[in-house]
Amino acid sequence: MNLDSLFYYLLMLALVGGVLFGLGVGVLFFFKRSGEKRANFFFAVLMIAFSLTLLHNVLVFLDFYEQHPGWKFLPIYYTLAFPPLLFYYVKLNCYPGYQLRWTDIKHFVLPSLQFLYFFGMFLTPVSFKSQFERIFYNPFFGAFEQFLYLVTFFAYLYFAYRYVLQRRRQLQQQQPADPWKIKRIVYLEKLLQILFFLFCIHTAFVLTDFVSYEFLNINLRAYRPYAALGALSFAALVYWLSIYGTQVLIWGRKVFKT
Repeated sequence: MNLDSLFYYLLMLALVGGVLFGLGVGVLFFFKRSGEKRANFFFAVLMIAFSLTLLHNVLVFLDFYEQHPGWKFLPIYYTLAFPPLLFYYVKLNCYPGYQLRWTDIKHFVLPSLQFLYFFGMFLTPVSFKSQFERIFYNPFFGAFEQFLYLVTFFAYLYFAYRYVLQRRRQLQQQQPADPWKIKRIVYLEKLLQILFFLFCIHTAFVLTDFVSYEFLNINLRAYRPYAALGALSFAALVYWLSIYGTQVLIWGRKVFKT
């Protein structure tokens, strides 16, 4: 076995491992009894959305859609669902008493449109959907979708972090202070801080790919080393969320109690 083959198999192991790890944690959160039930639900859906999107990236890397055009636009791509799912997971853990209102639906309009777009395109004939490639103004398969993905993720990450800081100040002012509630906030703060760092690295790959393709007419995704590193940058997000979720499942029973 040469070095190229070894690297390929290790890469596939890392990516597929991330898919399975994320899906496993997501399923377990559906059955998690401790903690805020609605927050558990949002985190479970977040993990499944991340894992399926990573699976999509694996299929792209393997040229699966090129070899099997009938599977193009398989609706397992949920980038626009990440921000609101993460936001509500954090918000409901900070304020378990918050009552969801019908106006909260607006946060899930873009994710719903993204799913409907992919589902509708998936059902169209191969001759039709094969025409849709990396068009700039394609709302959910081109540069515009990537712009929405990056901007909304950073925006929701910022507002989620504000909730964490606000809740920490409130808890520190209470007498006597509840150490378990403060530790819950510390968990959430660490989640967002590391997620921000990893997403910045992932963003660098997305932006480099966009600039190269749109302005230099270079498709970096066609270069295997770059495509592999880009996929790994996304997989790192899945791994961190899975590790965090595992910590909550094992050690966070007291921390994330209601």
